Amino acid sequence: MFAVGARAQEVKHYRFAHDQQLNTGYSVAYDMFSTKLKELSKGTMLIDQYPGAQLGQEPQLLQLVKSGDIEFAIISSANTATISPQAGVMSLHFLFHDADHVVKALADQKVIDAIKAMIDETAQGLHVIATGSQGVRNIYSKKEIHNVGDLKGVKIRVQATATEDAIFPAYGAQTVHMPFGSVYTSLQTGVVDAAENSVNVYLVNKHYEVAPVLSITEHEANNALVFVSDRLWQSLSAEQKQWVATAAAEISAKEPAKAFELEKTAATKLKSLGVKIVDDVDKKSFAAIADPYLDELAKELGPHAEKIKNLIRAIN
Repeated sequence: MFAVGARAQEVKHYRFAHDQQLNTGYSVAYDMFSTKLKELSKGTMLIDQYPGAQLGQEPQLLQLVKSGDIEFAIISSANTATISPQAGVMSLHFLFHDADHVVKALADQKVIDAIKAMIDETAQGLHVIATGSQGVRNIYSKKEIHNVGDLKGVKIRVQATATEDAIFPAYGAQTVHMPFGSVYTSLQTGVVDAAENSVNVYLVNKHYEVAPVLSITEHEANNALVFVSDRLWQSLSAEQKQWVATAAAEISAKEPAKAFELEKTAATKLKSLGVKIVDDVDKKSFAAIADPYLDELAKELGPHAEKIKNLIRAIN
């Protein structure tokens, strides 16, 4: 009995990895998850954070979670498309109407369940336990983007998804793929003319130093998914699984709104640093081109993608 009691109280540490700096949506998600799990487990399940791509860029992190070498990771839904192409549906341009729509959709249980089912049926070795956000994505470069015509011929670094490779060329841009960690140098050396990401990611990674003009296109939600390795999941007791699920639910419910707060704070900071922020972008010129792709690409990606798209669009 004594041995069983000692085992039950054994403290274990688990790794939670991501490719962003601290003070981003990803680290906010970690804080919420680790705090809640520590509380529920009475200090027996402790989560250690590995930020800034310490353990690898997102495609590598996915493989490490799949193999069970990392227990938890938060990954963009776009990069998740490297193991489950239908996840690219979350990257469809103008799928979401505004920030409130993103927050509501990521907390919607039907959407979460559909995403979990998509991963469980199309990938092995890992499971989705939560949704997250880093705001919405905007374009940054050395030139101002006021409408879709300003993107003609621009070499832009995008995430490696079928959705990006279809929609950006439709805008007239040339897409370039590279790991996130290579974006700064590529902008600096002219390998690419532009990149796109959320305001806070642009700030904390200092991309404004080499691309000092931020054009608020808000073309795409910067969605993320939190994963647990199947190896860990299968080793947990029913009670431990419930603790993990409950702690993960905190992220879906609360993190997206926090991410959008970080976006506002970041915009204010960027202005103080002298960054040119173009607020009067003609988003309708982009949306008019992107809109026909919503149904077409979701259908091409597959039934899970189409279901997720429909569920998101149905949320008011």
